[in-house]
Amino acid sequence: MEQQTLLLWGFALLGASLLLVVLEAFVPSGGIIGMTAAVAAIAGIVVFWRVSPGWGITGMLLMLVLAPISLNFALRLMPHTPMGKRLILSEDSESQRRRSTLEQAQSAQEQALLGAVGSALTSMRPIGTIEIDGTRIEALAEGGVIEAGTRVRVTSVEGSQVKVRAVA
Repeated sequence: MEQQTLLLWGFALLGASLLLVVLEAFVPSGGIIGMTAAVAAIAGIVVFWRVSPGWGITGMLLMLVLAPISLNFALRLMPHTPMGKRLILSEDSESQRRRSTLEQAQSAQEQALLGAVGSALTSMRPIGTIEIDGTRIEALAEGGVIEAGTRVRVTSVEGSQVKVRAVA
């Protein structure tokens, strides 16, 4: 009768440890629940060894197989939980829409600069400041030094880098 009770305790402790691993994905505990799961798993294996070496080996093999499976399940489930969404810092659809609109506006603004004519405010060796329609822009001179006051034309815009050439 004592062996049956110990076996029940062993299975209960191993089952509790697996459930605690999954619970860790839902409850922010800073690893306390995970540590409790590890202690419960070790206690369950110790109880199995008290029954017999055969049960001890069986308990260890069960944990070697079921622990990674439950951990994998918890990690796959975690991004869909409220805590997981906060940890992963995923954007909601409104933020994605706003960011996309901002990127499109920035791209359109960059393309509008293409071919624009302005003047160099500083000597460009090769980087300096230009002014186009009252807006100051840091630019890169293509093809050598451009002196301050020289008229320049925007030849390309790649991200935040504006390339210019002197206008003849």
